[in-house]
Amino acid sequence: MLPSLLALAAAVPAVLGCARHDNYRPLPHFGKRQITTNPGRTVTDWAYEASYNWGRINETYRECQIGTQQSPIALSLNQGLSQRHLPSFDGYTNSSGSQNVTGNFYNWGYGPAFTLHHEDGVWDTLPSMTFDNETVYLRGWHIHSPADHTVGGDRSKAELHYVHVDEEGHERAVLAIRLDPSVSSSPFFAQLPPMIGFNETEVQMGVVLNPALALEGVDNFQEFWTYKGSLTSPPCHEGIRFFVARNILFTNVEEMQALLGASTYSARAEQEVWRHEINV
Repeated sequence: MLPSLLALAAAVPAVLGCARHDNYRPLPHFGKRQITTNPGRTVTDWAYEASYNWGRINETYRECQIGTQQSPIALSLNQGLSQRHLPSFDGYTNSSGSQNVTGNFYNWGYGPAFTLHHEDGVWDTLPSMTFDNETVYLRGWHIHSPADHTVGGDRSKAELHYVHVDEEGHERAVLAIRLDPSVSSSPFFAQLPPMIGFNETEVQMGVVLNPALALEGVDNFQEFWTYKGSLTSPPCHEGIRFFVARNILFTNVEEMQALLGASTYSARAEQEVWRHEINV
C-alpha cells in the first residue's frame, strides 16, 4: 500500500463488516444531535482506495485475498434474475400500516447509517426477512458511495445496505438497493433528519422511521439478483447472502446532494466471480 493511503487509512474509524450496527443505547431526546462515543471506532490499517491488497496488510484479513465468495461482484441482466431464495418480510411497515421503528441515526465514517433499538442480545423482536426457511432480523442500514455493485457495467451514485443477522447477532444477509438521482423526492430519504457528516462520527440522533419505504421504492424486491457473498470490508467474512434489487431507488437532486455531501469513498474493488452461485 502506498504511504499516502496508509496515512489515509489511519485517519478513518474501524468498521467490521461495513458499519458497526452495535446495540447503541436509545437516546433520551429524539431528533436532537447528541455527542457520544461509539463502541468499536478505533484506528484501522486499511482503506477502500487500496482494497485490492487488504489481504497483504494484516493476517486477519487473509479471507479478503483468498476467499471464494467475496463481494461485491458485477451483475448483469444477461445472468437473468433469481427465481429462488425468494425473501418474504414480516414486521416492516408498508403503505397500509403504521408500524415504525426507533433507532440511532449517525455516520459510520463513510456515510449515513442507522441502528435499530433492541434489547441486548435479543434480535427476534426486530423486523424480519425469511428465505430458504431461515429467518433473519434487520439490525440496521448504512450507505456506500459510490455503489458497491455494478449492473451492466454501470455504477450508481450510492448503495443502501439493509443488514440482517441471525438470532445470535451474526451477519447473514444483506438487501442491497442502488441509489440514483431523479426528479421526485424519495419517501424513504424525506423522512430522515439532516445528514450527519463523515467527519462527525461522535454525533448521533434518536429517530423514528419507516424501514419499508426503501423496500417499496424497489417494488419490495420482486425482481432481484442473489448470490453467496461476504462482508465488503475487512475481515471480509463469507457466509452472507446478498439480494440486489433490479430496480433503483430514486431520490431528488437535493436529497442526493445531501447524501453525497455526508459521504466519502466507500466502494470496494469489484471481485472476480468464482463460487458465488449467482441466482442458483
